[in-house]
Amino acid sequence: MASASDINRALDGEIAMAHERFVRAMETRLPTVALESKERYFAILSLLVSKLEEPQKSLRDIVNELMVEAASHLMAELSS
Repeated sequence: MASASDINRALDGEIAMAHERFVRAMETRLPTVALESKERYFAILSLLVSKLEEPQKSLRDIVNELMVEAASHLMAELSS
């Protein structure tokens, strides 16, 4: 049976690989994205990064705040 440390290390590796896949996918997709969509995406991404840079905030709090604040950006994307 795997220890908590082994599971933690494995998850760290899975998260790192998902981040790499995300970057590659966005690098492929961005050239075809409309300017307005890029602006909304950047607004949401910047908001997320700013929140992640605040070490005192839990991931749960960040996700809750981001969902509320990003809603207007997402609604604009859906209506365009």
